[in-house]
Amino acid sequence: MNRGENETADFVNDAESLAAASQGGDTAAFDRLVLMYKDRIYNLCYRFLGSHADAEDAAQDTFMKVYTSINQFKFQSSFSTWLYRIAVNTCKNKLKSFSWKRFFPFNAITPDALTEIADGRPSPDMRLQSRQRGRAIEKAILELPVAQRLVVVLRDMEGLSYEEISSITGLNQGTVKSKLSRARHALRDKLKDVVA
Repeated sequence: MNRGENETADFVNDAESLAAASQGGDTAAFDRLVLMYKDRIYNLCYRFLGSHADAEDAAQDTFMKVYTSINQFKFQSSFSTWLYRIAVNTCKNKLKSFSWKRFFPFNAITPDALTEIADGRPSPDMRLQSRQRGRAIEKAILELPVAQRLVVVLRDMEGLSYEEISSITGLNQGTVKSKLSRARHALRDKLKDVVA
């Protein structure tokens, strides 16, 4: 086992230990779980919803649900799989809610993006092109059907295995692969003029 695998195993073991302690009422252990996963859950929610404000709300809702239902975690899957499942369902519910209005909150170019750079960093034009490409990719992902968006985010952006995605979504692995293939094909079509 290499160093990276050891660190991953330690992280998983820490999460499982903290979850067990949280079930026993240790709020400090739960706080450590939140600190371990807050960035990952926020990023997942942002990639799924496309809005910083909605991602913050969904991440907060996710951790509130985890806090109130921690005793329902039975250690039959990894804690992260259980947590991701709650986050995914929270995001799906947010998309379905009557009050949620879909929009593409892509930030305008900030003044510092247009300042002259003389220290070897990418030119303002290159930075602008990179931002525009990133916005186009985000927009294309948000335009995918929810099920396809979900598997693209979990596999291509979060780097989860097919087995983990299957456990999180409740879809069999063949369906996950099929949806991912269709999503990637749709993204290639949408982005053919943007990403060379």
